[in-house]
Amino acid sequence: MKVKDKTMEIDSVRVESSLWIGSKRYRAFLSGWYFSWTEIDKRNREKKTISVPVSEVIGVKEGRVEIQPQKKVEDTDLDFTLFYVKRSSKGNGIGAPWSLGRTQFCCPSRGVRDQWITQLRTALKTHSPSRPHRLLVFINPFGGKKRGKQIFHSLVAPLFELAGISSHVVVTERANQARDYILKKDLTGFDGVICVGGDGMFSELLHGVIGRTQQEAGISEHDPTVMLQPCDLHIGIIPAGSTDCVCFTTMGINDPVTSTLHIIIGDSQPLDVCSVHYQSTLRYSVSMVGYGFYGDVLAESERHRWMGPLRYDYSGCMVYLCNRSYPGLVQYLPADSHISSPRDNARCLSGCRVCSESKERLFPHFDSSSSLYSTNVSQYSSELESEWVTVEGRFKCISLTCISSSCPRSPKGLSPSAHLADGTADLILVRETNPLGFLTYLHRHTNTQDQFDLPFVDVHRVKAVRFSLPPGEEEEEEEVGEEGDRETLASTERVLEDPEKLSSSNMAGHSQQHLAGRKERENVTTSRVKRRGFVCGPCCTKPRSISVWNCDGEILPHTEISCRVHGQLVRLFARGIEDSTMP
Repeated sequence: MKVKDKTMEIDSVRVESSLWIGSKRYRAFLSGWYFSWTEIDKRNREKKTISVPVSEVIGVKEGRVEIQPQKKVEDTDLDFTLFYVKRSSKGNGIGAPWSLGRTQFCCPSRGVRDQWITQLRTALKTHSPSRPHRLLVFINPFGGKKRGKQIFHSLVAPLFELAGISSHVVVTERANQARDYILKKDLTGFDGVICVGGDGMFSELLHGVIGRTQQEAGISEHDPTVMLQPCDLHIGIIPAGSTDCVCFTTMGINDPVTSTLHIIIGDSQPLDVCSVHYQSTLRYSVSMVGYGFYGDVLAESERHRWMGPLRYDYSGCMVYLCNRSYPGLVQYLPADSHISSPRDNARCLSGCRVCSESKERLFPHFDSSSSLYSTNVSQYSSELESEWVTVEGRFKCISLTCISSSCPRSPKGLSPSAHLADGTADLILVRETNPLGFLTYLHRHTNTQDQFDLPFVDVHRVKAVRFSLPPGEEEEEEEVGEEGDRETLASTERVLEDPEKLSSSNMAGHSQQHLAGRKERENVTTSRVKRRGFVCGPCCTKPRSISVWNCDGEILPHTEISCRVHGQLVRLFARGIEDSTMP
């Protein structure tokens, strides 16, 4: 066995020897960032070579070790087992799943084996300093198909153990338990927080991590003009929900093993977050802030929770048949169109140039020695006083998303060219149109056609958005808002439902009361509202002049809101969607 180390740098360490896999001889080679092994035939000719980045090695174990389907260890003096990330050849090249690769090597002597194990583990520590060692895991046992605990214990925990990661597990029993835990408990020693659940559970962790970071930094997160402190504590997502939109958008697939492997190797993906302010209350959104159609669907679905996941399809159909549109006054602060555009047909993939170059633009005064980005506050506040654009009209729906918001049902999402970490969001305005036109728009989310290539659809890349009712509607909105506040406080205390939905939607019970409470006012204002339903049905009998906001699955009871994009505010254990078709 040859070991060369000309300098103190690990990149110059070269380890080489003959190893056997089964009956075949290989020339194994460890140099710099890669561990490779090449098959050697009987005539000493080289054949196929397999190369694994050291950064994607999961672990090295003595003997012959198996992890799946169950752990099995055979202690031998000459063998060691290498575990690493293995990319699947299945799929269309975008978002292919990862699996645990495993290869057993046989050495000519125990001394050679021990040298290989020592050198591989040393290289692993040197090239992967950011790997997590201790994680705080929250499991939602009620989300999706209620398989959260099973997924963690059967798929995730064995991989954490293999990688030497310890975890403290909390099985949630109520809404916002995870958020409160992160805000109040001592998190010293944890390298990240993990949610085993869906988008609702992720929202809890998001609010907890951001809120705790701002508290520790002495920043008032409720001030819409302040620049928030970026969060160091990473968030990991093990998909176990119904949609898992955030996981799908950042990895291209909803697969627990793939997500676990990203967490183990310490991948880090910055993510933009939108703060949503209404009166004195604050919410954070990543995937969607929607008014009109998307708000109505969520509100309608809360009346049919007994139907389970089917309620979303049913509610979507009923709201569509009502063919409602709503008046609105939209103001937005446009982003620099020279950097990127929602119509440029560019997908945000792993290593995205736009996102990579955005850090200097988002944090121009960043100094690694400083603890806060406070020097940017005045610059960022003045930016909000830039030239705003105003659009007034009637809208079928208004959507704001920081990411593409793709999911298995909509592989390209709400805005296919949205970026994960460029400090912008995409504002989609769908004006009043006929039912067939709106159906065309909705259907294009499920295929490859451009959903923005329609005369009644406008999309803008923005840094901030304000929404209000046109003149003549404000008084009604204020009354509704005041009542909504009282009902929200009451319903939050007495409603304990499915944590998967309530983790980000603790107003589920309130949504029914809030909408019912507006019935009397709506009857007074029907003279000003043109009836838009084209099919008579249960949800067409109550025409409304205002809708509700859907903020990542949570109903916001106020109409007038302001939104602000905070670039690269949080970090996920992810790397963006990989394009395996690229060399």
